[in-house]
Amino acid sequence: MARMLPSLLEIVDPARLAAELDEVAVRNGGDEVALKRGLVSVLKQTLAAGRAKARERLEQGAHRGRVCAESLCYLQDTIIRALHDVTVTRVFQVANPSQAEKICIAAVGGYGRGTLAPGSDIDLLFLRPYKQTPWGESVVEYMLYVLWDLGLKVGHSTRSVADCVRLAREDFTIRTALLESRYLHGDQALFDEFEKRFDAEVVKGTGNEFVDAKLAERDGRHARAGESRYLVEPNVKEGKGGLRDLNTLFWIGKYIYRVKQPSDLVGVGVFTRSEYATFRKAEDFLWAVRCELHFLTGRAEERITFDLQTEMADRLGYQGHGGLKAVERFMKHYFLVAKEVGDLTRIFCAALEEQEKKKKPGIGRFMQVLRRKKKMMKGFKLEGGRLAFQSDKMIEQDPVNIIRIFHLADAHTLELHPDALKLVTRSLKYIGADLRANPEANRLFLEILTSEKDPEHTLRMMNEAGVLGRFIPDFGRIVALMQFNMYHHYTADEHLLRAIGILSEVEKRQEEDDHPLANELIQKVQSRAAMYMSVFLHDIAKGRDEDHSDAGERIAKQLCPRLGMSEGETESVAWLVKNHLVMSDVAQKRDISDLRTIRDFASLVQSPERLKMLFILTVVDIKAVGPGVWNGWKGQLLRELYYETLAVLQGGDALLNRANRIAAAKDALRERLSDWPAEDWGAYLARHTEAYWLSFDTNVLERQARLISGAKDALTIAAQSEPTRDVTEITLYAQDHPGLFSRFAGACAILGMNIVDAKIFTTRDGMALDTLWVQDQHGGAIGEERRVKRLEETMRKVLSGEVLPPDAIEQRFKGENRTDAFSVAPQVFIDNEASDAFTVIEVNGLDRPGLLHALTKALFHLGLTIGSAHVATYGERAVDVFYVKDVIGHKVTNANKRKAVERHLLEALADPMAKARPAKPRRREETAAAE
Repeated sequence: MARMLPSLLEIVDPARLAAELDEVAVRNGGDEVALKRGLVSVLKQTLAAGRAKARERLEQGAHRGRVCAESLCYLQDTIIRALHDVTVTRVFQVANPSQAEKICIAAVGGYGRGTLAPGSDIDLLFLRPYKQTPWGESVVEYMLYVLWDLGLKVGHSTRSVADCVRLAREDFTIRTALLESRYLHGDQALFDEFEKRFDAEVVKGTGNEFVDAKLAERDGRHARAGESRYLVEPNVKEGKGGLRDLNTLFWIGKYIYRVKQPSDLVGVGVFTRSEYATFRKAEDFLWAVRCELHFLTGRAEERITFDLQTEMADRLGYQGHGGLKAVERFMKHYFLVAKEVGDLTRIFCAALEEQEKKKKPGIGRFMQVLRRKKKMMKGFKLEGGRLAFQSDKMIEQDPVNIIRIFHLADAHTLELHPDALKLVTRSLKYIGADLRANPEANRLFLEILTSEKDPEHTLRMMNEAGVLGRFIPDFGRIVALMQFNMYHHYTADEHLLRAIGILSEVEKRQEEDDHPLANELIQKVQSRAAMYMSVFLHDIAKGRDEDHSDAGERIAKQLCPRLGMSEGETESVAWLVKNHLVMSDVAQKRDISDLRTIRDFASLVQSPERLKMLFILTVVDIKAVGPGVWNGWKGQLLRELYYETLAVLQGGDALLNRANRIAAAKDALRERLSDWPAEDWGAYLARHTEAYWLSFDTNVLERQARLISGAKDALTIAAQSEPTRDVTEITLYAQDHPGLFSRFAGACAILGMNIVDAKIFTTRDGMALDTLWVQDQHGGAIGEERRVKRLEETMRKVLSGEVLPPDAIEQRFKGENRTDAFSVAPQVFIDNEASDAFTVIEVNGLDRPGLLHALTKALFHLGLTIGSAHVATYGERAVDVFYVKDVIGHKVTNANKRKAVERHLLEALADPMAKARPAKPRRREETAAAE
C-alpha cells in the first residue's frame, strides 16, 4: 500500500481522521452516548467521502479496478485503526495494561487480500491472548457496534492463536479465510505467533487435501452459478471465469508454494511474466466491474443483469463500434477476460502436476515411471492416460500438430494433458495463413467437426485454448460475443458449440421423445458434412453491420471449399445458413393451415432434401438458445409445417389434397360421433366453414363438438392440458360480439398466462368458437384445475365489465417488467400477399404484460375481425401476427385504412405503465446539466 500513499491520502488522511476523533472524544468525554454518536458521525462522513472519491477515480478511466478496490480497503483499514485507537485511549483506557490486556486486529478472507468492493463484508479476526479479559471484550464490542452503526456488514470472530489453529485444521472454510489473514492493528507479536503456528501446524504437509478441497468447492460453485462462463447475465464473483476463480488460483499458490503475492508465482515457475500480466489485467478488469456494480446498485450485487449492463458499459467508458453496441462491446470484453481466467487455470494445473512429479525422488520416482509407462501414439505420448506432445518442439517443427493433437484426442476419446494445453496456448502464433491453407490441417478439422464421437467437447477444447478462433478467423470474431437481448442465454460462440453438441445427440437418437422427427430425418441426410457445417456456421456472422444470414452465406461459400467440401455441399451449406431462420418464423408466426403459407414456403425450399436439413437445423438452433426455449408446442408446429410442405414438394395437388383432408376430417369425426342422430350431425356440419376442419385433429374436433352440443351457459369453457406439447388448450364458446377475443386475451394476461397461439372461428349461427393455447410464465402447460377455474371466473368478470383488464394488469405487474432494460423499435407490417383470404398483420415491439390484449383491442376498435393469432416472443421482443378481415369479410386494401391500422397498433405498442416506473439513475454529468 505504501507505494500508493500519495493518492490514497486523497481517499482518507489517517492523521486528520485521528485528530477529528480525538477532538470528538475530548468534547464529549463525560457523555458516553454523545461520544459514540459523534464518532459515528465523523466516520460516516469519512466513509462517504472516501467512497465517492474512489468511484470518481474508477469512472475516470480504464484499468482502475484494483486501484479502486485497494483504495476502499485502505479507507476501511484507516477507519478501523482510528476507531481502535480512540477506543483504547479514550473509551476504555488502561494505565498499565497487563499481558492479558492486549489485542490484535487482523483482516481475514477477502478483506485480508487488501481489496474491497463497496458492498463487501468486512471480515475481522480479533486475536486475544490465551485468556480473555473484560477489557478486551469491551473493546471488541464497542468497535463492532460503531462499525454496525456505520451500516457495514461485519463478519467477526474473537479467538486465541490456539483456537485459530484448532478450527483451521477442522474446517477448510475457516482455513481459507485465515490463509489470507493480514495484520491490521494492535499487538504485532500476537499476529506473528499466529502466522508461525498456522504455517507449522495447519499448512505443512496438507497441500494435496487443500487443493482437492478448493477445486471441488470451485466445481460446486460453478454448478450453482451456471456451468458455462458464457451465460449472458454472468456472476462476476462466483461465476466461471470470475474473481473467485482467480482467488482460488492464488489460495492454492499461496498454500502450496508459500508465496505472499500473486507476482511471486512467476518466481516459482507457475506463470511466465506475460501470463502474470494477464492475471493482473483480468483481476483489474473484474474488480472494476464488481466495484461499479456495487456502486450502481447500492448493494452487494454480483450478477450483471440486463437492466444494469447498458448503464455499466456507459459508466466504464465503452462506446459502440463496428456493428456492436457499447453494451455488447463491454460484455464481449467481460467474456474474453473470463476465457483468459480459464487459460490461467489450465496453466496453473499443469504446473501443479509437474511439481507433483518432481516431488517423487530417487527409486520411488523411478518406480512411478515404470508403473505409468508412457505410450507412443503417432508421435505423441500418453501420460497419465492423457494425450501430450512428445517434445516441446513438435508445434514449431510442424504446426499441423496443433490440429492433429485435438484430432487424436477425439479419435481415441482422450483428454489433453495440461502441459499439452499450456504448450498449445503459448504457440498460437503458429496458426497463420499457411496453416489455414494446409490441406491436411483442413481435413483433420473437418473430421473433428463431423466426428461421430463428441465433436462439441473437442471443439470446446479448441476454443478454450484459442485454436478455433485462430484457425477459423470468422469464428474468432464471435468468440465471447454477447447479443444484448433476453432471448439468447449464451454468447454466440457458446451457442454454436452447444448446437453442434445437440446435433450429435440427435444423430445418436438421444432424447428421442423431444424431437422424434429430427432423430429420424438425420439418418437419411445425404451429406453429414453439410449438416454439421451448416450448424457450425449458421450464426457465425453475428455482430456485423449487415444481416448475419447474408454474411454467413458468403462465409460458407469461402470456407467450405477450403475444408475440402464439394461444390454441391457448399451450395447446401450456404443456402441453409442464409435461410436458417425461415422455418422457425413460418411455423411460429404464420397460419400453417392456410394453403398460401405452405405454397410460399415450399417454393422457397424447393427440395425434400433441403426441407429435411432445414428442419433439423431449426430444431437444433432453437434448442441451443438456452434452457426452456424449446418446448413441445414449437416441436408440434415445426412437424406440421414439415409434413404439409413435404406433401406439396412431392407433387401432390394442394387443392385436391385440401378437399380430401376436409372430407377425411369430417368422416373421422362422424365415426367418433356415431351416437349422434343424422339430423344433429347434419346441423353441426352446416355450422362450420371449410377452414375449421383443417385447423384441428380429430381429438380436438370431437371435444369441441361435444362441448357445443352440451353448452347451456352464455360462456362455456373447457381446458385440456397437454404436457408433452407444454401447452394447455382452452376452448371458449359464447355468443359472438366484437372484441370478444381481446377480452379473453386480457383475462389471460391478468392471471399471468401467455397465449402462444389462437384459432378464432365464428359459426354460421353467430357463435364464437375460440381456441387458445396458453402457457404459464415458465413456458409450461397449466395443469392445475384451480387455475383453469380461476381463468373461467376471471373471463366471466371481464365479459360482464366487473373487471377491466388494463387496470387489473397494471395492478398485478406494477414495477415488474424486466424488459425495461431493452429497446425494440416498434414496427407494423401489413401484407395482403401472404394469404388468399386474409390480410396478415405482423406487429413487432417490446414485450410486456397485457400487450396482446392492447393489440387485439386496437384491432377491435378498427373494426377488424381476427381469424387467427400467432404469438411469439424472443426474449424481450414480441412478434404477434394476426390474420384479419374487415367487417364485410374483405382484406384491408384501402390505403387510408392501412395507415389507420398502422397508427393504432403503434399506439397500442407503447407501454402505458412505463410512466409509472421510476426512471433509470442518471450519470452525475447529466444531473449537473439538468440542474
